[in-house]
Parts: sequence; structure tokens; C-alpha cells
Amino acid sequence: MTNGRESRAAAPVSEIVAGTLHGQYDRRAVIRRAMALGLAAPLVAAMLEAVPVAAQGASPAAAPAGDPIKLGAPYNLTGGYASIDNPAANGSRLAVKEINASGGVLGRPLEIIIEDGKSDVPTITSVAKKLVDEDGVDVMAGLTDTSYMLAAGPVAQEAGIPFLDVGGTAPLITTVGDYIFMLPFGDNVQAAVSAEFAHEQGWKTAALLLDEAMDYTKFLAKYFKDRFTMEDIGGQIVSELSYSMGDTDFSAQLTEFVNLNPQPDFIFISANPGEIGTIVRQARDLGLTMPIVGGDGYDTPLLAELGGDAATNVYFTTHQGIYDKTPVSEAFNAAYQAEYGKPPEAVFAALGYDGIKLMSDAITRAGTVDGAAVRDALAATQGFAGVTGTISYEPGSRIPSKSVALIKVTDGKNELLKIVVPEVVPEA
Repeated sequence: MTNGRESRAAAPVSEIVAGTLHGQYDRRAVIRRAMALGLAAPLVAAMLEAVPVAAQGASPAAAPAGDPIKLGAPYNLTGGYASIDNPAANGSRLAVKEINASGGVLGRPLEIIIEDGKSDVPTITSVAKKLVDEDGVDVMAGLTDTSYMLAAGPVAQEAGIPFLDVGGTAPLITTVGDYIFMLPFGDNVQAAVSAEFAHEQGWKTAALLLDEAMDYTKFLAKYFKDRFTMEDIGGQIVSELSYSMGDTDFSAQLTEFVNLNPQPDFIFISANPGEIGTIVRQARDLGLTMPIVGGDGYDTPLLAELGGDAATNVYFTTHQGIYDKTPVSEAFNAAYQAEYGKPPEAVFAALGYDGIKLMSDAITRAGTVDGAAVRDALAATQGFAGVTGTISYEPGSRIPSKSVALIKVTDGKNELLKIVVPEVVPEA
């Protein structure tokens, strides 16, 4: 819980950020209001960066006109991925609102068309076809999971429509074709961070539990094993068990871990957002008190909601964007608060936001919505400053090199331990 002073300050800060982004305050007004609240200099600087050109005394941006540029955004608004896709969709909506308030893209309004894939692979494929064939979208950005990207990506690739995956993390995603780009790091990167962190803690043995039905969880587990068992770490997997997405009772697998003698130093659970809170709760209820480690599937409010105070001594890797106290992230958090009346529920809100901003930047650099031109502009991206980190694509790669946030969970509360780049990354 926040104290009274923090609660009273949050609303004015959000109001300043929202007013700044929408051109209601000039630079002098921002400074005056920020000083009255005693805000830190970096946050004030971020607010000033957001002041529209019109508010700084230059010519105002012309209102967007003409036919809209259509951006298709498939998200799983219901089902097992709803807890992270809804924040991502909200981040995307916020980005579109800001872009149109600043003159649109190529002088045209940006229209986002969000469709619900219902956390179902066949539905995702149908939704992608609808966006392409019926809605006639120019570009696409969305989704937060590998299996769903592998279902939607081929539709965009065949149509020659650039598709920016905002949250799916298996490097396999970009093998779909040259129109498919990833916004986040790959699972081999975040898994390496987990393995190296365990080594730093002196943990030498791990039990492994994974969802065998989803590509994300399978690849994350594989890359973790690859790195943890490398010679320089010398870790050992003492037991490996599986479950399937949608399961609600994990007692059989967890009881096998209880019966291990000696007990492992920690458990690596490669889980989707819909199950991890329940798994953690059941593990603690069965007496498994050792650390639990995992990936960005833990970055969901369901971990705290379902795990409660059992969600403690838990560690996970995730994306930069809402945990690191940078001017950019603090400004985004405040803008999201102002728009939706609550802070970002998960870092995927920032990924959804960055996806729209990066795609719009690529269209601007291309000077057209022609698919091949936008694809080439995306591939040429260097030094794009996003909320979730700086994004650049090396020649021949459509996966950016990005740092990883390492989070510690205590009593259901997330704390940033550090931002890190792994020493060794398993081959994708």
C-alpha cells in the first residue's frame, strides 16, 4: 500500500504528465507545477521532452487528415493471456492517442483495430486473416506469446504486411519470414540471466516444471537448462516434470518435488501468466519453501492475486519499462495512470506502447505505408529510445539486443534487483 502522502501526490503528477502530452501546458507551466510538487529533476526533464512543439512557441502540428493508416493489433483480451494482453492493448491505445495528438503519421491519422484472439491459436489465425482481408490493415503490431505469433505471423508474411511482435520472446518467431520483427529480447537471453543469477547465489541444483503445451514455456525451459548446465556454471537438473496450460491442480508434480532427497536448491518453473500464481500458492502450501525462479510470464497481476502472501522468495526476468526509475519509464507510468486511472498492471503495457511508437517511426522514415518499404525501415532501426529500452536491429537480425530486468517478489510485491545483460547466451 502507498502512504497518504504518496497517494495525494500521484494524482497531480499524473495530471501534469497528461496535460504535457496533450499540449495543455507549456514548458514554463510544467516547471512551475513540478517544483510545487517537489518532483525529481529527471522526471521533470522527461516531462519537458514530452511538451509538444506547439507549446514551445513553434508552429503547431497540423491535425491529421485524409485516410487513416490502419494498424491491426491482435491481442488476447480474454482467456489465459488476458492478464498481460489487456495492459499491452491499453499501452497501444495510449500510444495511438499521443501520436494523433501530435499530428498523426505522415500527416494522416493512425487508426488501431484491436481484435480479441481469446487465447486460442485457431482464433488468432482467423483474427489475423480478418485484419488483413476485411479490414485492410497496412501494418500490424501486437500479441505477447510465441505460439500466437506463430499462428498470426504467416498470415502477415504472406500478405507482405510488416508485423511487430510486442511480447512473444522465442527467437523462432522471426523465422516465419522477413516481415516479422520482435520488439523484446529472446528467451535465450532472459533464461541465461536466470541461470547466471542462480549461479551467483550459489544454487547448484534445480527442479524444473514446465508447460509442455506452449512454445514459450518449452523454449524458455530449454534455454535455461542449456545455460545452467554449461561447464562454467555446472548446475544440475534433478527432476523435470510438466503440465498443460489450463490445468488447475499441480499437486502431483509438486509432491514429487517434495519427495526429492536431497531437496533442490531452487525450482525453475516455466509458466504462462494464467497458471503461475496458482502453482506458487500450491507449492508453498505443500511445504516447498525454496526459491522459485522463472521468466516474464510471471509479470502479471495474477501472481499476487492468486499467489497472495505465498508469492515470496520468487524471482523472475522481465522487460525494462515500469520498474526502472528512469525519466522515460516514470513519464510513461504517470501517463498510463492519467489515462486509465491506475498504474500499469504489467510491463507488457510498456511493450504495447513501444510497439506502436516504433512502427509509427518506421512508417515515418519509410515515407509510405508500402509494406516492403516499412519492412526495410524497421530493419534499419538504430537507437530507437523506447520505454522498454533502446532498440536496434543488427544486419540480418530482427531481434533487438536489450537488457533484462531481474525482479524479486516478496509477499506479492515486485522489486527490481538489477538490470543485466547475460555473460553467455545459449544459441537460438
